[in-house]
Amino acid sequence: MPVLNDEARAKVNLTLRVNGRRADGYHDLESVVAFADCADRLTLSPGSDLDLKMSGPLAQACGDTSDNLVIKAARLLAERVPGMKAGSFTLDKVLPVAAGIGGGSADAAAALRLLAQLNGLSFDDPRIIEVAQLTGADVPVCVNSRGCVMTGVGEALQPLSLPKMPCVMVNPGVPVATRDVFNALGLRNGELLVGVTDVLLRDRWPDDKASLEEWVEALAANSNDLETPAMRVQPVIGDVIAALNATNGAWLARMSGSGATCFAIYENTAEAGRAAEKIRRDHPGWWVHAGTLS
Repeated sequence: MPVLNDEARAKVNLTLRVNGRRADGYHDLESVVAFADCADRLTLSPGSDLDLKMSGPLAQACGDTSDNLVIKAARLLAERVPGMKAGSFTLDKVLPVAAGIGGGSADAAAALRLLAQLNGLSFDDPRIIEVAQLTGADVPVCVNSRGCVMTGVGEALQPLSLPKMPCVMVNPGVPVATRDVFNALGLRNGELLVGVTDVLLRDRWPDDKASLEEWVEALAANSNDLETPAMRVQPVIGDVIAALNATNGAWLARMSGSGATCFAIYENTAEAGRAAEKIRRDHPGWWVHAGTLS
């Protein structure tokens, strides 16, 4: 059988509101999510043994392959699909790890898409959805890899029509554990940050005819609630946002997810490209990507 391949695109949280912490300890979130044009690449060679090989510039950062979310997702799906065909995965790792851009989640989602293709399943098969949710909170949104509003613990997805947003993404090379950031946020089980009125007054996002400028205005009126606690965990995040804000034409600079990756949105790709070059010159050790979000 031919080798199958797919891209695991980076996820960017354009906004992230923490509504509270549920009684079961999970945090209730609301986030506008976009996807970038930078991605890990995953291939699947059909065969009898399920395994994972790593390659690429950031392969070493991923740790033991047996703990990888690609293998976890594949095993969970095999428990639900009798006689599931699988094989050997190869992951070309170019996205930073523990970086707030869903790299591992995007990899697991790509694995589910490849296994669905190999086994004749649709992406909205209930077993694919269930396994995505069990693998990790960001995996369901990464299965479709399309702009949306993500709510709850990541399971409720409402599609959004986002314009192409020229951007620069920067990671300072410091992993940030999501758990540490939520601990720094410090919510107790059952503690709410919003009331019923807040929910009723929830943002109405621009429609599919809205311009980039209208979108940036709407996003700027919101925030990422994890940015401040993440800066307490890793103060360098403040340096990254400052470096993005110091570039010409940065309309909005913000952290994605639980960090440490931050992004800025620009009017056009030329400005984004010049901004990326400046940051690369000033901070040669940082991971920098200029491209688009959509």
